[in-house]
Amino acid sequence: MAKQYPNRSDLRNPTKKLAAKAAPGQTYGEAGKQIAAQQQVPMAASPQPVVAPPQAAVERPRPGQFGPLDRPTERPDEPVTAGAPFGPGRMAPMSGYSGVRNGDPILDELRALYAAYPSEELADMLDSYIREGY
Repeated sequence: MAKQYPNRSDLRNPTKKLAAKAAPGQTYGEAGKQIAAQQQVPMAASPQPVVAPPQAAVERPRPGQFGPLDRPTERPDEPVTAGAPFGPGRMAPMSGYSGVRNGDPILDELRALYAAYPSEELADMLDSYIREGY
């Protein structure tokens, strides 16, 4: 049998084969067909999971390694929102954002769309709407 299916590794080791058995509650004759089919091409036991080798420990910062939390800032000219997709800062989607016109449903919708699907086109549209109103 293993010669007929050279790519089947489960046929090479007959000791790990599962016994043929039929599912209960089948109609007359179906269980016999199922067992005969299982005997034609026997099924091997489930493969054992491959255990990954342990990974090297990652060096994590220790508490207090970077100094006290209340130390003076290392970036005094950078706004707190730098890196956030809102407000002033290096990664802000629009440079003229002032926070005015809150409650405008179109502006709220544009902001929500930009938050969900950030793109250059939506950033330009949002910036244009804030600056010019359309």
